[in-house]
Amino acid sequence: MSEVWRQENSPTLGAEKSILLQQNVRRPWPKTRKNVTGCLGFVKRHLFRVGDDWYFLFILGVLMALISFALDFTVVKLLKAHRWLFEQLEDSNLLQYISWTVYPIAMTTFSTGFSQCVSPQSGGSGIPELKTILTGVLLEEYLTMKNLGAKVVGLTCSLAAGSTIFLGKVGPFVHISSMIATYLGRIRTTVTRDYENKNKQYEMLVAAAAVGVASCFGAPISGVLFSVEVMSSHFAVRNYWRGFFAATCGAFVFRLLAVFNSEQETIIALFKTKFKVDFPFDLPETFIFIVLGIICGLLSCVYLCCQRWLVGYIRRNAFILKLVAAEKAVYSGLVTLLLASITFPGSLGQFMACRLTMKELLSSLFDHRSWGVLSQNATLDIQARVDPDNLWIEWCHPSFTFFGTLLFFLFMKFWMLILATTMPMPAGYFMPVLIYGAVIGRLVGEVVAVIFPNGIKSEGVLNPIIPGGYALAGAAAFSGAVTHTLSTALLVFELTGQMAHFLPVLLAVLVANAIAQKFQPSFYDGTIIVKKLPYLPKIRSVDIGSYNVTVEEFMNTNIMCLDKSFNYTDILRLVTSRSDAVYPVVENSESMVLVGSVQRNEVVKFLQAQREEKCRKEQLQLKEGDINLWEKCHIDPVTFQLSPSTSLHQAHKLFDLLVLQHMFVSSAGKVVGFVSRNELKKVIEDLTNGRSPVKM
Repeated sequence: MSEVWRQENSPTLGAEKSILLQQNVRRPWPKTRKNVTGCLGFVKRHLFRVGDDWYFLFILGVLMALISFALDFTVVKLLKAHRWLFEQLEDSNLLQYISWTVYPIAMTTFSTGFSQCVSPQSGGSGIPELKTILTGVLLEEYLTMKNLGAKVVGLTCSLAAGSTIFLGKVGPFVHISSMIATYLGRIRTTVTRDYENKNKQYEMLVAAAAVGVASCFGAPISGVLFSVEVMSSHFAVRNYWRGFFAATCGAFVFRLLAVFNSEQETIIALFKTKFKVDFPFDLPETFIFIVLGIICGLLSCVYLCCQRWLVGYIRRNAFILKLVAAEKAVYSGLVTLLLASITFPGSLGQFMACRLTMKELLSSLFDHRSWGVLSQNATLDIQARVDPDNLWIEWCHPSFTFFGTLLFFLFMKFWMLILATTMPMPAGYFMPVLIYGAVIGRLVGEVVAVIFPNGIKSEGVLNPIIPGGYALAGAAAFSGAVTHTLSTALLVFELTGQMAHFLPVLLAVLVANAIAQKFQPSFYDGTIIVKKLPYLPKIRSVDIGSYNVTVEEFMNTNIMCLDKSFNYTDILRLVTSRSDAVYPVVENSESMVLVGSVQRNEVVKFLQAQREEKCRKEQLQLKEGDINLWEKCHIDPVTFQLSPSTSLHQAHKLFDLLVLQHMFVSSAGKVVGFVSRNELKKVIEDLTNGRSPVKM
């Protein structure tokens, strides 16, 4: 017995001895260290007196502004180098073609290969996955620092490929901002010694989405509204100040860096326009803006349907799926070769203003002057180099009027943009649809300018047509319809510093959104559907009989409960037979009165600990006592329960509002089943397709 006592207590005595030795170690300058520690504690207490959120949100905004500016600076230098090389080879059409195609192929293949090698989750926009995370679903590796590095490097190469690929950076920047916010949240937990709160994580992610948009365009207000509309179905008003503060810091520093770099003399709008402020539009033009909204809404429905079909087809086609799965870089290279060959300025590219960068495309479309008037007084010969002061000339071909180039651009870029979205590399898709909508609006504006060359007469005064205003409305309407947001109206105003067209632009956005939301899910929701990410679909129509459906009709009755009287063997048998994430705990198997729930990982840890304890007691030949699960495992109280008579709409609202993954169904205190997001998703899909709900 004494030997057993010595074996049990010898490690403890050794540990106590090492602790005493560590305490007796002499440390230099004890008084200085004490003073420094006291000063740091004093500073920490006074700094965090106003709240630690301010400091971390400020750091988030500044970091995103620095990353955005550095990325733009690098991309501009690479694009200028590519343009210089292309212009130097003007004597050889073959060498120009090689330089035009090889450069973007190298960029996209490296972007795809590097990002997929470092972190396969870095491909695409990142917003669909982030929306899924904000619903409470844990997606591994999407918010890690490894993914952050792959996203930044891959996005830089994707943007450096230029307008040939026709991609942007808004979505990836929202993802990058979220990853930095997650890391800052961990630092905050370490500094403040506070426990990791899921509500804090949610608040930081929502603020990060606003910073991502604001640091791209220098538009803090629309960035916050975009994050509210896109990222979450319900938004807490208390998060407003976090989003606005972080977005303002990011936008201000981003525009300030442009001034320091001598790109601008002072902080101004990213795309400065010169619209006539006194009479920017006449009242009869309001109806034309509404028609423009209808056109953008219908085209957005066709675009969303085709894009979702193509991505789904690639996932269904065995040959393409095998190529994408095994050789992603090769697939990106082949797609880039096709797109670059079509946009080559010596072939079809001369009819699509392909020599302009993404920023130059948008600047030329927002020009307040009518191209019809300008083309009458200018030489429209093909220039060897792009004239930065007359970008509109790139849209005018000697044998192909600017109406033809605009129509040809719309036709070709429609399927080219859809094809580019299938490339597995970090890229955004908001900027391309913004430019596409601006082209639609510019075309409508130029047609109106031709019909009314002297302007529309209102109250005896002739006011000229401003085609750039229609481009503004088209950009906001089409991008808003594709993303199902209204904040794009405010975004174009912050981009241009132009508020004169506020009413017609808002009307166009509202009309386009009404049409798109009626017939198609948004671009991000469609991506969630195609990727089969865990999501909760919306109940879109009242004509499907959803108000008459109750929980009893679709709940899952195949449920196994943990009895409080279960022993080790019973618990082990239940856990090995079922892989549920959560187990309901009942008073006993006869009454089935629900008393709480326990997580599977908690039960597994308990079983492992009991197994080790059992082995130890067998080795020491000690008597095995009774094992009580409930004294050592934390039982969560069931705060929210459903009744069998709860309607589908009520259950859907609870899941959506409270970010729940499952809820137990009880009748008179007895558990009779459960409902998870899978059951809700299935019943909504069944009702939409005209099928009756089936109890599982």
